[in-house]
Amino acid sequence: MTDAKEINNCGGSAFSRDPLLYVKLLVQVGHEPLPPTIGRNVLGRKVLYLPGFFTYARHIVEVDGKRGLFRGLTPRLISSTLSTITRGSVKKAFPLEDMEHVSNKDDVKTSLRKVVRETSHEMMMQCVSRVVSHPLHVISMRCMVQFVGREVKYSGVFSAIGRILKEEGILGFFVGLVPHVLGDVIFLWCCNLLAHFINTYAVDDNFSQASVIRSYTKFVMGIAVSMLTYPFLLVGDLMAVNNCGLRAGLPPYAPAFASWIHCWRYLSAQGQLFRGSSLLFRRAPIPASFPVD
Repeated sequence: MTDAKEINNCGGSAFSRDPLLYVKLLVQVGHEPLPPTIGRNVLGRKVLYLPGFFTYARHIVEVDGKRGLFRGLTPRLISSTLSTITRGSVKKAFPLEDMEHVSNKDDVKTSLRKVVRETSHEMMMQCVSRVVSHPLHVISMRCMVQFVGREVKYSGVFSAIGRILKEEGILGFFVGLVPHVLGDVIFLWCCNLLAHFINTYAVDDNFSQASVIRSYTKFVMGIAVSMLTYPFLLVGDLMAVNNCGLRAGLPPYAPAFASWIHCWRYLSAQGQLFRGSSLLFRRAPIPASFPVD
């Protein structure tokens, strides 16, 4: 069974998506180096917009050059490679026996059992690969957020490993792991179960395009569920850089969080649980003195 969302990236996709993930992380930590601009929404009213991805990326190029868009790329590539290898190894060690395709409503119990088995297997692979690759993910996050304070504390993979071991111990490699794993697990189960019930009860087998519709159901569910589980991704990334000695993980960007739950509650109280989820149309809070037509 294939996921509706590609949780793991191969090395090439990590390279091509790195600028996007880099800008997203800087937005997630609350770094806004450029002032908002005045625009208009679909109703013609004046709106303050924060810089989108392309404007933000152009600013990074102006500060660090084009190579600056690829901060943290090396640990990200290693993390992606470890994740892919781990998933393959787990899949080999614990193969999933193939089951017959079931689509009739008379076989709902059998079909649901198949979905549960496949999702459980996928969850096991994802959790193991996440644990193995997370230390490099933490290093990648910290390399990238050094842009905020212009630090050079994390300048290489091996030196970063030594520094984290010295300052935080083994647990320092796994900060932010729990919300990431929870987000992955919730995503897999919600996406697969919702797609199963929609395909079973809403799509008639007698319809000529039923198979085509079913193939897109999981994709659509993946987009919807990924939006709902985004706060787990945000909290996990913020915890990876929080209170690690870098400016982006300290006030005024964020307090020193005692746990990921503390981080979640803080963001929820600020109305920021979806910060960074969109990089194209980012509305800024409108000050009281801002004229509205």
